[in-house]
Amino acid sequence: MVFTSRILLLGSGELGKEFAISAKRYGCHVVACDSYANAPAMQVADEAEIFSMLDAEALKSAIEKHKPDLIVPEIEAIRTEVLQDFEDKGFTVVPSARAASLTMNRDRIRDLAATELGLRTSKYRYAESFEEVKAGAAHTGLPCVIKPVMSSSGKGQSTVRTAEELEQAWDYAVANMRGDRRKVIVEEFIAFEYEITLLTIRSREGVSYCEPIGHRQERGDYQESWQPTPMTEKLLADAQEMARKVVDNLGGYGIFGVEFFVTKDEVIFSELSPRPHDTGLVTLLSQNLSEFDLHARAVLGLPIPHIRLNGPTASAVILSDREADRFSIEGLKNALALGSEKNEVEVRIFGKPTTRPYRRMGVALASGATVEEARDLARQAAAKIRIEYGD
Repeated sequence: MVFTSRILLLGSGELGKEFAISAKRYGCHVVACDSYANAPAMQVADEAEIFSMLDAEALKSAIEKHKPDLIVPEIEAIRTEVLQDFEDKGFTVVPSARAASLTMNRDRIRDLAATELGLRTSKYRYAESFEEVKAGAAHTGLPCVIKPVMSSSGKGQSTVRTAEELEQAWDYAVANMRGDRRKVIVEEFIAFEYEITLLTIRSREGVSYCEPIGHRQERGDYQESWQPTPMTEKLLADAQEMARKVVDNLGGYGIFGVEFFVTKDEVIFSELSPRPHDTGLVTLLSQNLSEFDLHARAVLGLPIPHIRLNGPTASAVILSDREADRFSIEGLKNALALGSEKNEVEVRIFGKPTTRPYRRMGVALASGATVEEARDLARQAAAKIRIEYGD
């Protein structure tokens, strides 16, 4: 008899889709859950369930129905108290119910990092009203960054440079927050030289790391990422030590996307996701094992081998610009034709059933002799892809 791990995947976007593919390659049975039909991971999973992850009863029913060996959250907005209840009953939540709860909200993971673990973070205050936003900005100084304590992919985040912009930033954060917590974090603006995601794998064999990933954001959302990002030995060691402290505290097994601001002489903890990270899509081409393969191995208790970087690699997102449920994606042939003997080009179309402004519909990936060459080629490939909208 062949043992098959049964996975309940909570959230079925593009990251969930790639994880489902990796898990199925190791023989897993995947049940993909999301709030809408035909979500990307549902297209490759064995079964699907449609419900809001914030509906406690629906979440409880799905777990009781499928009795999974592993409950794997792919999104932040989940009734984590339900996950804790089932973990207490003996179910395995990846990486743990506590990790899902702490990282669902920026205030909890920030307090853990800054207060309990003593990591270097930006100055910050929380706010649940516009008056508290103004008080928070007085504490941090201007410019400052305002973002919801619960969101995904940077939604609702903005940089405020003058007092007149505070109310607009508060309204924007509230309008784009996930869940039901009307709360934002006001934090010091860090004049960083660059920012990184350090993919950190916690397995039964210990903690290991991928090469740091650099990234660029717009509207608080990732637009392109690249690997590696050159860092001094000291700064990289500092980032790795800070990441290890956090993931060891959170416990469990899997991959964690740990974000840092990097200045000339220090590394500053920013955020953490206890799951594959959107900037880590670059690893679909850059590494011998993608972040999704590594996550699957870690949660299944499989060995984590040496993680090999194939060479300078970059990703660039493909965005839609309007709402539509009738559309086609064109230009794939032209994008892939940019590849050559020296530089590889790949494209991943996510298969989302509808578009909306700035929605990520795919990603272009490219290698190069240098990071700059790879970034330029990835941007060129992404620009070849176009979305044609129906009537």
